Amino acid sequence: MKNTVQLIGHVGQDPEVKTLEGGKKLANISIATNEVYYKENGDKVEKTEWHRVTAWGKTADIIEKYVTKGKEIGIEGKLTHRSYDDKDGVKRFITEVVANEVLLLGK
Repeated sequence: MKNTVQLIGHVGQDPEVKTLEGGKKLANISIATNEVYYKENGDKVEKTEWHRVTAWGKTADIIEKYVTKGKEIGIEGKLTHRSYDDKDGVKRFITEVVANEVLLLGK
């Protein structure tokens, strides 16, 4: 099976874009997806999930030029997991989507 993730949601903050050595760009954003359902008693439940998204190269260029906080976008990419040691030496784990396509939706 292929590792493919597709999300449609709203961007939580303006993108963080860095240009690395050699001119390659890296963009980081977070996307909120919402789910609405009703309990058996009829109560409405709204659930928001936040997703960390990273994009490289041309995809990062598109995000830098056209994506802002609140914009509705669709992304396609792969799910990745990584870890790092923070400044106190504590191992931290990150799950993120590495986007290879961005679709600009809404206004």
